[in-house]
Amino acid sequence: MEWKEASLQEHQQALCLLLKEFDRVCRQLNIPYMLFAGSMLGAVRHKGFIPWDDDLDVLMLRPDYERFLKEAETVLDRETFFLQKEFSENWPMFFSKLRLNGTTCLEKYHPKNQNTHQGVYMDLFPCDAALDSEFGRKLQFFASKVVIAKSLDRRGYDTDSKTKRLFMTLCRFLPTKPFLSFAKMGKRESRVVHTFFGGARGYEKNIYPREYFTDYHQTMFEGKDYPISAKYDALLSLLYGDYMTLPPEEDRLLKQHAIFVNLEHSYEAFADFRKDMTFETYTRSIR
Repeated sequence: MEWKEASLQEHQQALCLLLKEFDRVCRQLNIPYMLFAGSMLGAVRHKGFIPWDDDLDVLMLRPDYERFLKEAETVLDRETFFLQKEFSENWPMFFSKLRLNGTTCLEKYHPKNQNTHQGVYMDLFPCDAALDSEFGRKLQFFASKVVIAKSLDRRGYDTDSKTKRLFMTLCRFLPTKPFLSFAKMGKRESRVVHTFFGGARGYEKNIYPREYFTDYHQTMFEGKDYPISAKYDALLSLLYGDYMTLPPEEDRLLKQHAIFVNLEHSYEAFADFRKDMTFETYTRSIR
């Protein structure tokens, strides 16, 4: 069978369907959220997607995030969309996704669990309270790295880095629950929050004043208004520096979160290709 690969523009249009439904659910349940990271940058600089981006990120404070996971399915169009909850039976990751049923979005890893939903997705990230002391926050950062390493290992993540492989191997023997609990244990109304489970890799770019994520501003994103941080200038400057200046043309490259996107067939149609295959063979077989 010949598989049609979706263009970047078609992929972005599918992501807009996900965002529109996510926004509808949040409005109906009165759950605040905001576009985050590259999606917020795209909204501010391009009034939509960064032209070479195939990703969509939203962020919620932990209590709102957990309420969304608990209540969203009561109003979600479950025939069209699938809520892939963190640490669920077929999804061992530390964040959640909203998926589009009847589509395929194969990422750059070979999943260990063949029952994992692999439709087109948007990422749902939590923002957690940070401890009062700098030392405590750095311990939270380390705890989050243990949780992340264990999740990636269970998911089927591979890397050429010997250091990362060793750390993932060591973390297999550590329990998830206490490290996760510690990473989330800051006071509910702490003045400082962290995005260790959804932000940049480094410690400094994941620590923010709470008001960055409690004060919102509506801005245009692909023809519709969505919320971003009212402190977007400070937040984007911390993440990206001179964020309004476009990178050189040679650096405007697609990160390519997905290696293959198909909007006409469900990921289940690729089951025979996914079984007992290396990443390289897996990639070649669908091209």
